[in-house]
Amino acid sequence: MDEKMIMSFKDEDGNKVDFEAIAEIYIEEQKYLILAPVEGSEEDAFVFRVDQEEGKEVLNLVEDDEEFLKVNKEYKNLLYNQE
Repeated sequence: MDEKMIMSFKDEDGNKVDFEAIAEIYIEEQKYLILAPVEGSEEDAFVFRVDQEEGKEVLNLVEDDEEFLKVNKEYKNLLYNQE
């Protein structure tokens, strides 16, 4: 991703949390976003599947271990195979 893309969400307490999109990955025509908190967090990054619902993009947290590992592997391939 060339430009910084910041996305804001509300946490379970209603507080605004900003995330930076650090990667956009496609696996078998399925789009994924890897988002990292802009400010300190216990987590390094989160993987979201971008689904189409009623003509709009909806982010769904990837919680399935197998799907997460596929995205993680593709992200590492992108990082280490850049020229």
